[in-house]
Amino acid sequence: MTGTATPPAARPSANEPCWCGSGRKYKRCHRPLEGRVLPGTVSPMRSVPDHIAKPPYAATGTVARMPESAVKTPDVIARMRIAGATAAEVLRLAGEFVRPGITTDAIDEYVHALCIERGAYPSPLNYSGYPKSVCTSVNEVICHGIPDSRVLEEGDIVNLDVTCYVGGVHGDTNATFAVGEIDDESRHLIAVTEECTWLGIEAVQPGKPLSEIGRAIEARAKRDHLGVVRAFIGHGIGEQFHTDIQVLHYYDPRNSTVMRPGMTFTIEPMITLGTWQHRMWDDDWTAVTADGRRTAQFEHTVLVTDDGVEVLTGGPGAASPCAPWARGGATA
Repeated sequence: MTGTATPPAARPSANEPCWCGSGRKYKRCHRPLEGRVLPGTVSPMRSVPDHIAKPPYAATGTVARMPESAVKTPDVIARMRIAGATAAEVLRLAGEFVRPGITTDAIDEYVHALCIERGAYPSPLNYSGYPKSVCTSVNEVICHGIPDSRVLEEGDIVNLDVTCYVGGVHGDTNATFAVGEIDDESRHLIAVTEECTWLGIEAVQPGKPLSEIGRAIEARAKRDHLGVVRAFIGHGIGEQFHTDIQVLHYYDPRNSTVMRPGMTFTIEPMITLGTWQHRMWDDDWTAVTADGRRTAQFEHTVLVTDDGVEVLTGGPGAASPCAPWARGGATA
């Protein structure tokens, strides 16, 4: 990914040549991108010490799918609790690091160090060639934003997606954070997105289909006329970063897999101020809203229990420890 030219203080008129030197008219070139997130320069991939246990794709970037039971053994579940708690702690600390004036690459450097300090491999690193240790998705970026030289600005919002591989399993979680003071619309978007996530979590019940999760999320988003992204979904997780379980965040009766005790998967709705449709950047990773309006996301790794759900990335010390209404922060 390459950097971008710096726009002048005084913009040209609509029909004048664009300031970037493309030869196109300003109105056809950079004017539609004003206020949008633009790609910056991506620094080299960071290294992981030899003593850290690594997933199979770490060296090559090639992800080879292997059979993995949807229902985990007690041993795998015990290790996933540790991986989940590790990811939750790293995400909380990374969120506290967010502030105006730092680059998303600085956040990546910090997250990378936090993982190494805890004996964990940052799961995104070289997963199918992804070049960084965390995803940083700013404003209209839906997911998979690559940390780069872009500086966070007062009023931005940023989602940090952290996954830790430790003990041979993955723990995956994310949250959206305010950069300094943000506008009321963005604040409400973040609050409703977190609420949607926890409503989806509360819908987890053994014997019920996965579609109940999407039903709960979509119903809450529609109350406030917000969009629910369809192209990116929750997934099974365990000894592999992604397994075959698919968790839709909108209601579709065809998402009919029955939840069983011992299943582990992520719930991670992406909620938008405008359209739910997306477009991709040329890096083939970064997804943005088609209309350029803001989006937010929260994510937890959950375990289906005999009588409900256990949130493996929640609890004390997490960025989103429990449902907002359980801590007095429900959205009207």
